[in-house]
Amino acid sequence: MGPTDKRNLILAFESSCDETSVAVIEDGHKILSNIVATQIKSHQRFGGVVPEVASRHHIEEVTLCIKDALTEAEVGYDDLDAVAVTYGPGLVGALLIGVTAAKTVAFAHNLPLIPVNHMAGHIYAARYVEPIEFPAMALLVSGGHTELVYMPAENEFEIIGETRDDAAGEAYDKVGRVMGVNYPAGKTVDEWAHQGHDTFNFPRAMEKDDNFDFSFSGLKSAFINTTHHADQIGETLSKQDLAASFQQAVVDVLAEKTQRALADYPVHQLILAGGVAANHGLRDRLASDLASNPTTHLVKAPLKLCGDNAAMIGAFANVAYRHGVFADATLNADPSLEFDWAADSAK
Repeated sequence: MGPTDKRNLILAFESSCDETSVAVIEDGHKILSNIVATQIKSHQRFGGVVPEVASRHHIEEVTLCIKDALTEAEVGYDDLDAVAVTYGPGLVGALLIGVTAAKTVAFAHNLPLIPVNHMAGHIYAARYVEPIEFPAMALLVSGGHTELVYMPAENEFEIIGETRDDAAGEAYDKVGRVMGVNYPAGKTVDEWAHQGHDTFNFPRAMEKDDNFDFSFSGLKSAFINTTHHADQIGETLSKQDLAASFQQAVVDVLAEKTQRALADYPVHQLILAGGVAANHGLRDRLASDLASNPTTHLVKAPLKLCGDNAAMIGAFANVAYRHGVFADATLNADPSLEFDWAADSAK
């Protein structure tokens, strides 16, 4: 089983958290449809994603998304070459809905099933901007993950740095809650940051450590302690300055570690991906840092594809298809999935 002379059409599923998404992708870089049913309003009153609520919404939406994706793409099941699905990492109940739906479609229509690592999908969203040139580096920044991933070749991944506690996106949501911002808080905090100044000088944890790992729990704690102390003495702090100070600390650490990683791992491209990749402060800082780098080109995932979506899953699925990475009916959700499977399959 492998690639054919005709166009490659993949029906892709994404349900790792609170977005139900189904897409039809042609040749890994052309979006024929990308249906996303968001659940944000259902989770806002809880201040974050409730796994059981997310799973129930996926059940309600997934068949509707399949129908809409095929209709918008103007294709039928007989036109498809494969079915792809995120099987981890993520919320186990949410993942299971997508995995079950994808396995059902694959079995019913005798189509090969492609297992996709959610984080590989985020990286390969860059294919909708330009082809990925190897070796490449990815800075993955999302609500659940903050990682530096070195990619020596297609379908090969090596995590060279990661967060030791809170992910950057998680920290944004937590400080946003302190400032009264509804979940998800990242966009509002980013907007406020551009209206304020870095006046609080929050800690830049591990910025100078001799590794590429990150830590944001100390920054989060410093932020919370600052606001609580102000409340206790009746002082009103500028939300814009708080946001600017918090964001500057996050961006400084991410940018510093990325620059050092690029010095040790020369690459053709630095790919910025994940939900927090939509942050304008981070995008601008990395663009500025790489402006003087003649050998490494910054590729920013499209803003509309930074969040969870099936188009990114389809982008990587095309690579997996060409490398013969397939699953059978025993495929199960793996909420703690790492990149090992992809590296192993390439060897």
